Amino acid sequence: MTIEPAEHAQSPGVARTSRTTSRPDIAPRYESINVHNFEDVPQVQALSAAQRHDIRVVAHVLPFKSNRYVVDELIDWTQAPDDPIFRLTFPHRDMLEPEAFARIDALLDAGASAPEIKVAADEIRLSLNPHPAGQLDHNVPSVHGQPLPGMQHKYRETVLFFPAQGQTCHAYCTFCFRWPQFVGLEGKKFAMREGELLRDYVSEHPEVSDVLFTGGDPLIMRTKVLETYLEPLLDGNAAANVRTIRIGTKAPGYWPQRFVTDEDAEDLLRLFRRVVASGRQLALMAHFNHPRELETAVAQEAIARIRRTGAQIRAQSPLVRHINDDSDALARMWQLQAQLGIVPYYLFVERDTGAHRYFELPLERAWQIFRGAYQQVSGVARTVRGPSMSATPGKVQILGVSEAAGEKVFVLRFLQARNPDWVGRPFFAAYDPEARWLDDLRPAFGEDEFFYEAELREMLAVQGSPWSRDTQVVPTAAGD
Repeated sequence: MTIEPAEHAQSPGVARTSRTTSRPDIAPRYESINVHNFEDVPQVQALSAAQRHDIRVVAHVLPFKSNRYVVDELIDWTQAPDDPIFRLTFPHRDMLEPEAFARIDALLDAGASAPEIKVAADEIRLSLNPHPAGQLDHNVPSVHGQPLPGMQHKYRETVLFFPAQGQTCHAYCTFCFRWPQFVGLEGKKFAMREGELLRDYVSEHPEVSDVLFTGGDPLIMRTKVLETYLEPLLDGNAAANVRTIRIGTKAPGYWPQRFVTDEDAEDLLRLFRRVVASGRQLALMAHFNHPRELETAVAQEAIARIRRTGAQIRAQSPLVRHINDDSDALARMWQLQAQLGIVPYYLFVERDTGAHRYFELPLERAWQIFRGAYQQVSGVARTVRGPSMSATPGKVQILGVSEAAGEKVFVLRFLQARNPDWVGRPFFAAYDPEARWLDDLRPAFGEDEFFYEAELREMLAVQGSPWSRDTQVVPTAAGD
């Protein structure tokens, strides 16, 4: 069920900083835990037979991978299965609809073949909105009419690149909106091998200032592989318009040894310094979902090492029921991030994909939790923006619930948008205590549609990214 990181291996080296081995003179080795071996883990054996069975069933549909660091250092097994980090990495039966769970359960009980199970699992997966917000149809750019399926260009300034060897992670988050990258759904995976095509594309698009390497997790790759993707952007005067290189990663939380004891950890830090020396900002877009991920000695050492290269770390997370839906936990996480020199960046609303029904919260509740946490932190941690929905038109922030013209409303604004002219413009939705996503909201004051919807329909009438020159449907911001 899992893809093992062939490009990522560890070997003996410097002294340990984790409990994952009893030898203090041996560097920790990465060890994947998945559907095939999770019942061999001593801590898992303490779970009931029914709980282990549920994990096995759900793992035949949704991706499941943890590792020894997460299991030994981050999960509080005295609280399992209700521990937040356990919920973050181990499947729960309620992550599937009862009918879907029963279908896979019956096939396993009957001894069905792997192909039979996959057919059923794929049918369930396709019902889970595998590519929300127009990723597959409306974000993919093209060159000379040819789509570039390993890239996305939704927002004017930023291009996303999915390196082929980086489409797995050190562990999978159960809420992940990129889960289709990991389950082998035909035609549903973003991946690309040609760093030169990325360079050529951004060079032809002077509006692009930022390139985000994403996945999966690009830092699952060995440094020499990552360097082959970065090299074209650093070579000579090519892509001179790119001022920021971002790397989306969960490694500081799930495998901080990547920066400390892995055999090429020093090579990785040297590569970071090279990017910074090129005059570009290097920003690690780190995913931390719970304060516990920041509390281990090895995680704090990894963060310090990254920062010493001149790279910046920005932290983001969705607000997830069962994991971090608590104002005190969020405030503690943001405070610790600021203390460690990390910039709290985004708090997202759980996306409408995968197991979102298990994790999502009403929008009003999400705003209340965010506000309760925001009130507890000082100004240095109030850089975090949210709750934000990464929806089809853009990133929509919930500013609050208020009253206007005698009507109870949600106050919203775009933090980022397909048309930059929409950014920062407040708008209003009719109050709905059950709304969990932008599509659940309706315009306030009896309006027929939100201000952006007519233009959005025009954009979506054409396949591919609106910023790709081949489409000839480039939106323009006021004053451009």
